[in-house]
Amino acid sequence: MKQVGLVDDTEDVELDFGNEEEARALRRAWIPHPLASFLHLFFRVAAIVTYLVCDWFSKSFTSCFVMIITLLSCDFWSVKNVTGRVLVGLRWWNQINEDGRSLWLFEARKMSTQGRGTEVEAQIFWFGLIICPIIWTGFFFTTLFSLKIHWLVLVLAGISLQLANLYGYLRCKAGGQEVPPTSASSFLQGQNILQRPDIIYGVL
Repeated sequence: MKQVGLVDDTEDVELDFGNEEEARALRRAWIPHPLASFLHLFFRVAAIVTYLVCDWFSKSFTSCFVMIITLLSCDFWSVKNVTGRVLVGLRWWNQINEDGRSLWLFEARKMSTQGRGTEVEAQIFWFGLIICPIIWTGFFFTTLFSLKIHWLVLVLAGISLQLANLYGYLRCKAGGQEVPPTSASSFLQGQNILQRPDIIYGVL
């Protein structure tokens, strides 16, 4: 990937998440965003639990597959678009500019900005973001050794969706520093699956 732009950290660019009095009240709370904290863990934990117990309630692989993929998709969307911004002030997304080039943007809100989640919420965010891909990786090996090949597609989908958010937020956390590409992204680039999009780092 090629870095083509770097937003000047001296610029005071902020998103308006409410007035300062409300922000201070939120920061005094132990978990000021309980719904966001709940959603951050609910879908990913529900997907794992469903994967473990689905065979007990249904012998249909198709119904299990659809249910778990739906939970994983809801998790991916909520973590990418809601909980990362609310709990830790990070955001990443892709956009197509006017000349048709794909741009990956990774943003981190300044530490001085009010309305950000507490340290407890940050721990919840990173714990859920890191531990769940590890669990799905464990599922990969157990499924591989048990020769349940038809479940491998589901497990690989879970790993991919979980790692995508983890990778995106690690790039945000890096604060504009170049992060070595993972072996997966290197493979995709080598296969021309990725279009080598440009990367822009920003400050919320």
